Amino acid sequence: MSLPPPAPREHLHTRTVSYRGYAREDGLWDIEGELVDAKTYPVAMYERGQLPPGEPVHHMVVRVTVDDEFVVRAVATSMDDTPLDECQLAVPPMAGLAGARLGPGWRQAVERVLGGTRGCAHLRELMFNLATAAYQTIPSGLQRRRGIQGPPGAEQTTTPPFHLGRCIAWDIDGDPVRRYYTHWAGWAPLRRVDKA
Repeated sequence: MSLPPPAPREHLHTRTVSYRGYAREDGLWDIEGELVDAKTYPVAMYERGQLPPGEPVHHMVVRVTVDDEFVVRAVATSMDDTPLDECQLAVPPMAGLAGARLGPGWRQAVERVLGGTRGCAHLRELMFNLATAAYQTIPSGLQRRRGIQGPPGAEQTTTPPFHLGRCIAWDIDGDPVRRYYTHWAGWAPLRRVDKA
C-alpha cells in the first residue's frame, strides 16, 4: 500500500531515526538509537554558523546495555551535532537511567530522570522508543541463543509474551492469538478495557 499522491509541495526537513539491537558476547544486549535532523536548504545556526543543505542540525546516538530482564545496566550517549554547546549538558544525566526497566513504567522513568530541563527532548524521544527495539531484539535473540525454533514466545511459558493484548493484531480474543498462542487466547488478565 502506498500513500495517495501529495499536493504540490517542497521538501524542507528530514528526521531519520533508527534502532539497532545487538547480542553481546557477555550475555547482555546493546540497543542503539540514532537520530539525525537535516534541512534541505542552508540554515543559520546560533553557534555553528551557516550549515549547508543536508548537514545535520542534530546527530545523536545512544547505546543502552540491558540484561535478559530488560533492566538497564549502562547508558552511553554521543551528541556529535547539536545547535548549542550547552546541549552537551544533557549527556551526564542519561546515566541516571541505569537500574530502570524497559517495560511498563519506562516512559515515566525517562521523564523522571530526563524530563524538562534535566535532559534533551530529542534524547528523550530516542529513549521512549528504544524499549520497542529491545522487545524486537531480546525475546527472539534469547530463542536463537537457546536454539528454539518457531515464532518468538510461542513456547509454553508462565507469563504471556509482552506484545499480546497491546495492538489490534495481537488482541487476546483475536484469531492470531488463537492460532499461535493457544494457551493465552481469551486470557482475562490481558483483556483491554478499551474494547467497549
